[in-house]
Amino acid sequence: MSLRNFNLEKYLKNGKTTYAQRENIEKLADELTKEGFENIVVLGIGGTWAEWYPVVEYCKHLSDFPIYLENAGEFLVKQNMSYLTKKSLVLTASASGNTKEILEASKLCISKGIPVFGFTKDETTPLAKLLTKAIYNPCGDCEDSYLMYFMLALRLYKNLGYFSQYDRWADQMKNLHTNLIRIREEFEPRAAEIARKYSKEPYTMFVGSGVLWGETYLFSMCILEEMQWVRTKAVKSSDFFHGPLELVEKDLPVFLVMGEDEYRQLDERVERFAKKFTDKLEVFDTKDFQLTDIDDEFRVIVSPMIATAILTERLAAHYELNTGHSLEFRRYYRQFEY
Repeated sequence: MSLRNFNLEKYLKNGKTTYAQRENIEKLADELTKEGFENIVVLGIGGTWAEWYPVVEYCKHLSDFPIYLENAGEFLVKQNMSYLTKKSLVLTASASGNTKEILEASKLCISKGIPVFGFTKDETTPLAKLLTKAIYNPCGDCEDSYLMYFMLALRLYKNLGYFSQYDRWADQMKNLHTNLIRIREEFEPRAAEIARKYSKEPYTMFVGSGVLWGETYLFSMCILEEMQWVRTKAVKSSDFFHGPLELVEKDLPVFLVMGEDEYRQLDERVERFAKKFTDKLEVFDTKDFQLTDIDDEFRVIVSPMIATAILTERLAAHYELNTGHSLEFRRYYRQFEY
């Protein structure tokens, strides 16, 4: 099947490039484990924060080892950061390598004598010059970011004794991109239909939870708001019944991103309500998509990658077609100082 604005050859090449970083990522994780750390602090902002979210959330499933996900902008103005010490392992990422808040937050850690490690596209970026050690990957697909972040975190947790399945999981991730191509193809007709129906709506509500909250937030804010100028609201399933439900009417589009972790029951509650009060409910359930040569026990880890394939990648491509607004054009973001 033909996929709009999708370069299959480039995608597969990028997938191989990303997976080839496994050795470097594992080497870094092993070195960091040997050096020792008492907690993990992850710095993100915007889409990068959203991509780290499921990683941190899943790690919290594995153990109560202290791990913190910080919004880099808030991190810079917080008054109390007693958890941040020279025994903290600080991780971050910026694909461009010049995200202002990430750079400033990294500099703040370094000023306290705390090294920072992370990901950026190559050794020439401003972030690369700050990081004590970096993993370089120019690939821009969100699932590549998810894969690298999970690989680093889960290797660390394996070394700490919390994820003995790491090697089997990492071996099976060789099959990730071929699965996501098939999933794209399965979803493509629906992506085209949804974009035709809803791209001109004045307001769309997005609901998600658990490990899929980051992707729900990312698609509504970083894609539809920033790149398409579409008015949206992202709300957690747990919060839906404490305000947002009163905005639901028969003609309000409600897009529910349904996951496979313990929060799914919260998503199902939203679904039951929305079915009664809107004619425009769209459910994106990662459980609907099969995975080949990836064990079911790893589906929760892979679910954000499924969500990004169908939403951030395929649905975005069709919104662009129907709005007539390029995904590349910004009025304000990175256009000048503010």
